[in-house]
Amino acid sequence: MTNPSFEFAHAITRKPSKSIIAGLRAENTGTPDFAQMEIDHANYVATLRETGAEVIELPALEAFPDSVFVEDDALCLKDVAILMRPGAPSRMGEIAQMSSTIRAQYENVFEVKGPGFIEGGDILTTAREVLVGKSARTDAAGVAELREIITRFGYTLREVQTPPDVLHFKTDCSLLDGETILATKRLDASGCFEGYKVLHTADGEEAAANAIRFNQFVIMAAGFPKTAGMLRAHGYTVREINNTECAKIDGGMSCLSLRF
Repeated sequence: MTNPSFEFAHAITRKPSKSIIAGLRAENTGTPDFAQMEIDHANYVATLRETGAEVIELPALEAFPDSVFVEDDALCLKDVAILMRPGAPSRMGEIAQMSSTIRAQYENVFEVKGPGFIEGGDILTTAREVLVGKSARTDAAGVAELREIITRFGYTLREVQTPPDVLHFKTDCSLLDGETILATKRLDASGCFEGYKVLHTADGEEAAANAIRFNQFVIMAAGFPKTAGMLRAHGYTVREINNTECAKIDGGMSCLSLRF
């Protein structure tokens, strides 16, 4: 039996735009190197394809600096997709650019209309529930509208809280398998993962928490040797991708694809 929470046949990515150097960021840690980002993004796409999945690679959108982070645009479940309503005003226009691609893949497509807002980076789908973290980019009204849509399709949504000063819920966690979550100690301390097996990122390697389980691989950012070693010791096949440039604009592994 397949596990819809981490076994995927398809992914959608978008090439980075040269305008990405103007992308949103919580703090300025330097301007991304576009040439390096292109190399890293190509490696990421190649790794997804290595699993046998089909990757739909969309062209760059120069008008939207953050548009490489397609995960925020939609929630892709097994039988329904929901277009999001970003909490960052500069990203609102990305949804219209993603809509036709999603509608070509799904019969059932809904759209969060507002007034609330919600971004895919705040949503962790496990085998048993859809966890949504309220954050600066996802508010209670956005969560309520999403709940109203997905419960019609038999999904359970649980609202949790993203830690203060953390951009997205999945900045601090990711799914490793049907019962296991990789998380920072600060997020796990909130109790939001009760009933799951939780593996912690190594101290000082909190940024490693934003990984993705994509078929046989756990794809994570390079540069976090203790966490990578811990995951391998637990039997996971880890692939490390350089993420130095996306990290400058608060981007991680999950942000770069929609998976279904």
